[in-house]
Amino acid sequence: MRFKLLIISFFFIAFQAQSQLDYNIKVLGVAQDGGVPHLGCSKTCCSTSSVTRYVSSIMVYNQKSKGSYIFDASPDLAKQLSFMKDKISENLKGIFLTHAHIGHYSGLMYLGRESFNSKNIPVYAMPRMKKFLETNGPWDQLVSLNNIKINSIVNEREINVEKELIVKPIEVPHRDEYSETVGYLIKGPNKSAIYIPDIDKWYKWDKSIVDLISSVDYAFIDATFYDEKEINYRDISEIPHPFVIESMKLFERFSKEKKSKIYFIHLNHTNPLLDSNSSEYKDLISKGYNVAQEGLVLKL
Repeated sequence: MRFKLLIISFFFIAFQAQSQLDYNIKVLGVAQDGGVPHLGCSKTCCSTSSVTRYVSSIMVYNQKSKGSYIFDASPDLAKQLSFMKDKISENLKGIFLTHAHIGHYSGLMYLGRESFNSKNIPVYAMPRMKKFLETNGPWDQLVSLNNIKINSIVNEREINVEKELIVKPIEVPHRDEYSETVGYLIKGPNKSAIYIPDIDKWYKWDKSIVDLISSVDYAFIDATFYDEKEINYRDISEIPHPFVIESMKLFERFSKEKKSKIYFIHLNHTNPLLDSNSSEYKDLISKGYNVAQEGLVLKL
């Protein structure tokens, strides 16, 4: 009898220890900064669709403790966190910002005294991003009223946010008018992911996206525009992003298994990948890639 109790106790303790390491990634939004429908758009992509797409953001959370970290504070933040109900103060442990374009930080406004009136929620930001928030209204009020507490982060320096959760910012080339731009390497107890919603062309980066994808389990990468036709052959130097067709060409030698790591995210409202009935979507899926979907949960 005592032996049986010892065995049961052992498995109970082991189960508890494992459950503490049970981290997930949840996709909160997939659209480019303006969301879907897009303000002022009368095109078919917005005028005939009944589906709302929130602006790109992902969450990492502990299944047991419910401790959560979000990557990018989108303008849809209030809706994206509505499922947390009255547990936001208790469970939201930090916000990691990629850069100072409106779709990636403006959701911080909901933490102000006019709205949620949070208390010292940690916000992780690169030096220029930190200074931008501290010296420009209304964001500086969030700092002075202690709604947020900004933690300065350093390019490629790991942050041990929890015992089994490590986050590393990685600078990427982008239109850095007000801040640096970073992606994030996220390491959980079992798997890892990269989150790069915004970048200029892959060849402008001093790192290899091919090698980086090979080293992780999930890759959430910039898919703002599908191809030149989508933006009427506009000068892409004004709004540089890698076209999805360019990314697929770059990754074409990947095995099906490696392609399945890729989740295209940050889609402009005109991107045909938002329509699962489009030929572009079906072609991409047939090649083994994924389009990120709101509500998707992956083990980390």
